[in-house]
Parts: sequence; structure tokens; C-alpha cells
Amino acid sequence: MSQYPMTARGAAMLREELNELKTKTRPRIIQAIADAREHGDLKENAEYHAAREQQSFCEGRIQDIEGKLSNAQIIDVTKMENTGKVIFGTTVTIMNLETSKETTYRIVGDDEADIKNNLISVNSPIARGLIGKEVDDVVNIATPNGTVEFEITEVEYV
Repeated sequence: MSQYPMTARGAAMLREELNELKTKTRPRIIQAIADAREHGDLKENAEYHAAREQQSFCEGRIQDIEGKLSNAQIIDVTKMENTGKVIFGTTVTIMNLETSKETTYRIVGDDEADIKNNLISVNSPIARGLIGKEVDDVVNIATPNGTVEFEITEVEYV
């Protein structure tokens, strides 16, 4: 089995979602199925079929989360010495050399990625281009608009 890199925050979020699914969502769906069965003929009962579909989705998500947590390699960069090198979990500020615009990203696992909150997946092109580099390094990253040159201005282990 392969290991999934995950930040401590990401693992906590998955555990919280798993708890929610097992303690609230699953019992609610079971009750909905029981209620729908009381209405009679199951072949033509849309409520029953919808509840069974929700149950299937819920059970699949529970299995998915349990699998990821069991194979998680939890990395907490706050407990590491800041060497200035970009690694999984670090917060990196980069400057577009063409526009002089600075952007800060945190490199996280696939499940935690949220570009609106500047959380990028370790498997994204930007993160792959930054991993292993240091402050003041210039990196070329392929984007949909062509290759863009960035300079790493800050690396934080927070």
C-alpha cells in the first residue's frame, strides 16, 4: 500500500468528517430507509431509492476516509527545523517576475487542496516545481498561459 502525505490539520479534518458520517449521517439515512419502507411497494418508492443511493455514497466515503487515514503519512512541519527548503507542508511566498505580484501558497495533501484558500496539492504543477527549492531560487513553472518565472521570496514552516 502506498502512503498518502497529509498534514496534521488535514488528518484532523478527515477524522472529523468520518465521525460526522458515522454518528450523524449514517443513522439519519438508516432512519430514512426505514421510513420509506413503511410506505409500501419498494419498486415505485422514490424516497426509498434516494435513501439507498445516499447510503451507498455515505458508506463509500467512510471506506475512502478510513483507507486514507490508515495509509496516511502525517507530516507536521511545525516540529521541523526551518532549513529554508520548500517541502511538503511548508508555506511558500513566490513572486511572479513578470508582474511582480506575490502569492502565498501552502503545500498540502490532495484531500486538503483548496486553491481559493491558497492550499495547493503536493501533486500540482506549482508545488512540484517548488519542492526542493530554497529562498531566492528562480523557478519556471508551466501554466495554461505558458511558462512563468517565479522567485521564491519566503519559506515558512508554520
